[in-house]
Amino acid sequence: MAQARGVAGGDKKKVVVITVAVIVLAALVIGGVIWSTSSKDSTDGKVIAAQSGTWGPGVVEKRDGVVVSAGKPEAKKSIDVYADFLCPVCKQFEEKFGGQIHEQVNNGTLQVRYHMLPMLNQRSDPPGYSLDSANAALAAADAGKFLAFHDALFKDQPDEGARGFDKAQLIKLGQDVGITDPAFATSINTGVYEQQIQDEYKKTSTDPSLQQDFGRGPSFGTPTVASNGQVVKLDEGWLQKVLG
Repeated sequence: MAQARGVAGGDKKKVVVITVAVIVLAALVIGGVIWSTSSKDSTDGKVIAAQSGTWGPGVVEKRDGVVVSAGKPEAKKSIDVYADFLCPVCKQFEEKFGGQIHEQVNNGTLQVRYHMLPMLNQRSDPPGYSLDSANAALAAADAGKFLAFHDALFKDQPDEGARGFDKAQLIKLGQDVGITDPAFATSINTGVYEQQIQDEYKKTSTDPSLQQDFGRGPSFGTPTVASNGQVVKLDEGWLQKVLG
C-alpha cells in the first residue's frame, strides 16, 4: 500500500509539473502573439515626425513625370537614386550617405534625381505602403516639399512586414512640412500617380543598365545609384569618385 501511494503521489507531481509547463508555454505563446501584433501595428495612430532637414537655400526641386530632381542650377554632376520608402537598406543608405549628398547638393556641385519605386509593395501589412508613399512623395514634390517629405519618411520608416503609414498619416505629414494646397490630399486619396509609378517600376526593374549581381545572377534592387548611365558601386568613397 505504501508503495502504491508513493507511485500515485509521484504521478500527481508529474501532472502538476506538466500542467504548470503547459500554462507557462501558453502564456509565452499568448504574450508573443500580443507582442507581435503590437509591434506589427506600431505605426497605427502615429504622427510621422517632420524633419528640420539639412537642405540649404537655393536648392531647387522639380518633378518630371515620376522622377524628382533636386539641386542648384549650376551643378555639373548628377546621380540617379532608386529607392523604396519601405526598404531598410535604403534607410541605411540615407543614414550613411545622406549627409554627404546634402552637402554636395547645397554647395552646388551635385544634382540628385530621385526615383521612388514600389519594389516592396507586397511587404507591408496590409500591402500597398510602398506605392502609397511613392505617390504621396510625388504629390509633395508638386507643392515643393519633396525633400522634407522624403527625409521624414526614411527617418520614421515602418518595419518591413508590418503596418505602413496610411493615407491620412501621409497627408498629415504633408501638412506638417508646410503643404497647404488641398490638391495634395486629393492626389494622395485618389492615387493620382500610382499607375505611372507602377509603369516606371516595370521599366526600371528590367533595364539592363541597372542590373547588379547580388549573388544569384543579375537583377535589380534598391537602393541603386547610377551616374552617367552606369551603376555606382556604393563603397566608402563612391561619391567623391562620381564628383571626380
